[in-house]
Order: sequence, then C-alpha cells, then structure tokens
Amino acid sequence: MSDPRPLVLLADDDLEIRKLVRRAISGLDVDVLEAEDGEEALETVIVEAPDLVVLDVMMPTLTGWEICKYIRSKPHLADTKVVMLTAVGKTVNELTSPLYGADAYLDKPFDLQELGEVVKRLLEEQAAEQGDDDVD
Repeated sequence: MSDPRPLVLLADDDLEIRKLVRRAISGLDVDVLEAEDGEEALETVIVEAPDLVVLDVMMPTLTGWEICKYIRSKPHLADTKVVMLTAVGKTVNELTSPLYGADAYLDKPFDLQELGEVVKRLLEEQAAEQGDDDVD
C-alpha cells in the first residue's frame, strides 16, 4: 500500500488566484482543498489537518497571518508547511511571514513555476522529516 497523497489547502478570497495556484501545483501528486476566506480556511485546517497550506495574507474574517499563527500554536499541526502569498509588499512580507512561522512566502504577482517549486520542496522536506521519525 502506498502512502496517501499529501493534502494541500489553497486559501485565497480571489477565485482567479486559487485557479493559478492550483495550476502551479497541478503537476504534483497532491490532493487539493480550497477556502475562500479566513474562517473557511481555519475550519478546513482544524477538520482536515492539511500537509501544506498556501495562505493569502489579506482575506475576509481572518488574515493568513492569524491562520498561520493558529497552525503554529497547535502541536498536532507542527509538521504542517505554510506558504504565504501576499500583495502587501516585499519588505512587509519579509518581516512578517517568518514572525508568524511561515515556511516560505511569495509576493503577488508570483511566478507559477516558482510557487510549484516551493510547494514541491516543502512537501519533500516534510516527507524527509517524517521519514526521520521512523528511523530507529
């Protein structure tokens, strides 16, 4: 029996951005969930515990930063990788995303290939980290 496919949550209030992100990761062997606002994203994180979350910073109800902070506060979500997408500006993103515990961040507009590579790298890191736990 093979390992289950990684579960990725795309959280952005812009449908077109979600479509672009889905396209960027379409070549990866992952299952994808979507959320269109912060509240839906948080509920999905709680119920589904995705392996990786791509979060828009500025969403209705809760910001991506608030969701990232929640993820980092829960031990059972410690392995969850977080990628922040934002149009707040490169400097703000560089300063704030690491503070909230994001594993990576990209500024909008982002390069689809770069996003796909970042998601792939983080999922590979996660698999390696989880594999280390199995080693005696």
